[in-house]
Amino acid sequence: MFLTLKAAFDHYLREAFERVVIDNNASEDATVIEVDSVNKHGILLEVVQVLTDMNLVITKAYITSDGGWFMDVFNVVDNDGNKIRDKEVIDCIQRRIETSAGFVSSRRGSVGVMPSEEHTSIELAGTDRPGLLSEVCAVLADLHCNVVNAEVWTHNARAAAVVHVTDYSTGCAIRDPKRLSTIKELLCNVLKGSDDLKTAKTMLSAPGVMHRERRLHQIMFADRDYERVDRAGLRAVEEGSSRPQVTLLNIEKEYTVITMRSKDRPKLLFDIVCTLTDMQYVVFHGMVNTGRMEAYQEFYIRHVDGLPISSEAERVRVIQCLEAAIERRASEGLELELCTEDRLGLLSDITRIFRENSLCIKRALISTKGGKAKDTFYVTDVTGNPVDPKIIDSVRQQIGQTALQVKHSSSLARKPPHQETTKGYFFGNLFKARAFQNFKLIRSYS
Repeated sequence: MFLTLKAAFDHYLREAFERVVIDNNASEDATVIEVDSVNKHGILLEVVQVLTDMNLVITKAYITSDGGWFMDVFNVVDNDGNKIRDKEVIDCIQRRIETSAGFVSSRRGSVGVMPSEEHTSIELAGTDRPGLLSEVCAVLADLHCNVVNAEVWTHNARAAAVVHVTDYSTGCAIRDPKRLSTIKELLCNVLKGSDDLKTAKTMLSAPGVMHRERRLHQIMFADRDYERVDRAGLRAVEEGSSRPQVTLLNIEKEYTVITMRSKDRPKLLFDIVCTLTDMQYVVFHGMVNTGRMEAYQEFYIRHVDGLPISSEAERVRVIQCLEAAIERRASEGLELELCTEDRLGLLSDITRIFRENSLCIKRALISTKGGKAKDTFYVTDVTGNPVDPKIIDSVRQQIGQTALQVKHSSSLARKPPHQETTKGYFFGNLFKARAFQNFKLIRSYS
């Protein structure tokens, strides 16, 4: 009887207090999204993932999840820096957060990457080197595998990729075990090269529910890319460049306080929360604030076992892993965008031209839709320095001036402006008081 009453009461609490409120009046320059929910491990990542996948820019966030409740406030804008005004988009945001946070059951699987029989997923990890992606694409083209979409990251002399391919003749996933074995063997040979410092890895599988970018973080984390190495001829991230600043401090014998300063960029919060979640840490309180050039983040965390960080080795490892999470997606180099008709071997031809002109691909995002290929590449020269404009002109002439466009050139050595920062733990104490004031303020509008 007692359990029945408790279950009914818990249901009443969820119905009464679980909610997503989206308000355009609470802030002058951003749409405010408040999420109140029963707390569970990973819910912060799920909400941030929804916002990130919908291409919303999080300018500020206030996080609290002490006790059994999760209460977060996010200030978001679109890519042009404007509030979200479209009612259909607002309704979609609300539905996806409610589904992701478990307020309602998912009938259509509208959140995340759902299983598919349409293509085969290939996961790659190995030592980075100039021309590696070109060699991988050449193998896939020779085996009549059409690349439907892919994402490639490089960091600290390591490379990781998640590639979705189809059989060129059928347009469907590759199912023949013998052919899959051949693909895996040949790709492993390419990844190993002649001087691989670690074991190259290739996995083939049907796509699952794992988010692709989260999977890339996991692949690189498992590959220990956070351990910095120096290799001749490769310019990883120089010590004098705009490295993120990560500090840890234990306070009150309850929490470890993490403060992070870095150059602001899209999906920064997702990358950090993703890494903390996969390392089995829980964010109990947090604050995110972004400026024109720089992002500041402060989190009160504990391990899932309830303990703060307790050893110097653990402290160093967390700092290294968070630095790596921030750096992996950093837009290093020249951004090139390819838009053209898709065909078998297109990616192999494009990356071969890059390789022949001594361009090193630091990151790539490959997609195809309706017979069109739309790919983005971030490139440097083989030493990691900016590319000579004459080489880019030559590459565009070979590929097609209209097909390949220069989108953006990032400064590899530019530092964010230094600003004095209040001690993290002191600022955090102020934040914890202000956070609840913000929740009350937002509720007053609802």
